[in-house]
Amino acid sequence: MYLLQAPVELPVEIPIDEVQVEQVNVFVQTLKEQITNFGLKFLGAIALWVVGQWLINKGVRIMSRVLKRQSIEPTLIAYLANFLGVSLKIVLIVAILGYFGIETTSFAALLAAAGIAIGAAWGGLLANFAAGVFLVIFRPFGVGDFISAGGITGTVEEIGLFVCTINTLDNVRTIVGNNKIFSDNIQNFSANPYRRVDLVAQLNHGVNHAEAINLLQQRLNQIPNVIAEPSPDVEILEFNLAGPVLAVRPYCNNEHYWQVYFDTNKVIRETLADAGYAVPEQHYAIRNTSAVS
Repeated sequence: MYLLQAPVELPVEIPIDEVQVEQVNVFVQTLKEQITNFGLKFLGAIALWVVGQWLINKGVRIMSRVLKRQSIEPTLIAYLANFLGVSLKIVLIVAILGYFGIETTSFAALLAAAGIAIGAAWGGLLANFAAGVFLVIFRPFGVGDFISAGGITGTVEEIGLFVCTINTLDNVRTIVGNNKIFSDNIQNFSANPYRRVDLVAQLNHGVNHAEAINLLQQRLNQIPNVIAEPSPDVEILEFNLAGPVLAVRPYCNNEHYWQVYFDTNKVIRETLADAGYAVPEQHYAIRNTSAVS
């Protein structure tokens, strides 16, 4: 007996070349879509950066103009403008990274860690920076003032955010850290309208001190740039082995201090010499006592 079987249809085999072509087409299509999406995001990021930069610069300029109208120190305005501009640009960069789908949480943590590390490494520099801000805000002295601060005495040439530049009396340009200045005593000789010159005059025991005081007061009033009010002080300061010591103290503006200082020394010497006063001498009494046998 023969069994009849229906013919079975075999699947049509697709040529290998056609499969490869199909895969390539899918890959190309996917690549095109990804490139298109990336290009659109890239153009969007550029637009976001340009607009953000414009808004940041505009905002910083407006803030600077407002602060200038308030008569705030230009150095402080520049500092605030730079700080605000840098901070807003960092925020803008983080926003753009988030727009691209990059996780910004770890980036923010990295920035915080970097800030702590930089702060620890630049502790002294940041201390000078903070002191510079306070110097600008509280203004214990200004450019052109004659001061003594941080162990240096001289004329202030520049007040920076980190250091101050001072020209000393012997014309040496000295750079002093703001923190050293702000953490120490500050003497501003230019803050008040006048200052006192402190000198002394040694008299002999035999000199009439009242006459010497009167002569010196007359001559002090003739020194150029000595102010009339308050009038020069001439009084007995102390006594020593040579005789009474007079305090000779004229007053003048700060810019004339050294001229008055040296002229007063000359006046003391010339006045006492012209009056014919004896040269101060120290007197000793020597007693010879012999033992009584």
